Amino acid sequence: MTLDYSVVIPTTGRETLRPLLETLLGGEGPRPAEILVVDDRPGGSELDLPGGVRVLRSGGRGPAAARNLGWRTAKSEWIAFVDDDVVLAPDWPRQLAADLLPLPPEVAASQGRITVPLPADRRPADDERGTAGLEHARWITADMAYRRAALAEAGGFDERFPRAFREDSDLALRVSEAGHRIGRGERLTTHPARRAGFLYSLKSQRGNADNAVMRHKHGALWRQRTGAGPGRLGRHALSTVAGLAAIVLPLVRQRRKAVLAAALWAGLTAEFATRRILPGPRTPGEIARMVVTSALIPPAACYHRLRGELAARRPRPPVAVLFDRDDTLIVDVPYLDDPAGVRPVPGAVDLVRRLRENGIPVGIVSNQSGVAKGLITPDRLAAVNARVEELFGPFGTWQVCVHDDGDGCDCRKPRPGMVLRAAGELGVDPASCVVIGDTGADVEAALAAGARAVLVPTARTLGPEIDRARRDAAVARDLAEALRVAGVAG
Repeated sequence: MTLDYSVVIPTTGRETLRPLLETLLGGEGPRPAEILVVDDRPGGSELDLPGGVRVLRSGGRGPAAARNLGWRTAKSEWIAFVDDDVVLAPDWPRQLAADLLPLPPEVAASQGRITVPLPADRRPADDERGTAGLEHARWITADMAYRRAALAEAGGFDERFPRAFREDSDLALRVSEAGHRIGRGERLTTHPARRAGFLYSLKSQRGNADNAVMRHKHGALWRQRTGAGPGRLGRHALSTVAGLAAIVLPLVRQRRKAVLAAALWAGLTAEFATRRILPGPRTPGEIARMVVTSALIPPAACYHRLRGELAARRPRPPVAVLFDRDDTLIVDVPYLDDPAGVRPVPGAVDLVRRLRENGIPVGIVSNQSGVAKGLITPDRLAAVNARVEELFGPFGTWQVCVHDDGDGCDCRKPRPGMVLRAAGELGVDPASCVVIGDTGADVEAALAAGARAVLVPTARTLGPEIDRARRDAAVARDLAEALRVAGVAG
């Protein structure tokens, strides 16, 4: 049995990328069907890469968006994600095949084993110890392979995670919640422990905003479920409050309380710094770095956590808008097969054009069972759709289901297939899409795909469909209001 897999590597152009690719291209074992390097820089020159590699550009939207673009472009059964700064064994393809081929269908993913070599001649520094934690982390995408079907079912990585932090745990948790297992393979991948700057640990506190998203999505027990450990946010909050009190209390002539607050702050800061200094090399530079950052980390951690909690509660404007066709963009004519009968809903053309001018991708997801019923020919359907595009301008994706109810397809709304494929073609997370339509099937398909939905009822929309949309999605009187509800210009 041959392993059908593609390799997806998001990159910011690190020098380690080329040797990684050379290992993959010349490795022992089954060659990948495709190696997709996703350039996640906002701009810049072409990457200097060996032949046999396909390059995609994600525009600097972060590793979650880059990986989504990669796996949605690939067509293989398995998608192997590796980071651009790891070192693969010469026989990594053979090891990967040995891990994946025996897996039963209920196993949706396989995590590689990560090793982080630490200096043999001294104690590791703080940033090196942080990297070494990857050896025991669960579900990290430094080396992680997923079945493509499981990625599609979960909707891929959540692009609300802008950094290489927590986005992998979030995906794995959702895949597990869907009833799939995640295995741990025997393949071994090396992740070098590289030194970082003086304020590296302070800058890394931005990850507290991602922790807020995890709590918002998965509840208060998300750390236990992902094996992330207890964290220090409680102590950081106490230290921050004590430090602020030590500054503010003297202003209101509460000097004794200010002294107590200052002592509490100093004690917590000293405990934190000592905890970080003792395992390290204890050089003057490292000690200075630990002392300074140990004083700055608590307020930074609290700030980013608060920022993340507020952001997690705010409705997000969609990255892409997907429209139903009939009775949403054009006046519904049952089983329309004549391009001359295409009549836009009043105001729809200008609204779609404005979205496009604002850089928001637009697409169509439309059930057209008239083809399966024999009432419309594929050629006539194509001619009608061409007329729609002639009037409205180009759409980034057309997803049309020509099946009937009894055909058992995965694309016909209310199933999510068309929404997921539309998001894939546009290179966005389904959760970043809003679907606008006139029936309950449009709402159901959006929610099943993890997208948002706005219902614009017509005289033929059923009452229970409107009630469901009011409860689980949104309802608008017309297209302009639907776009305002979705958070985009209308």
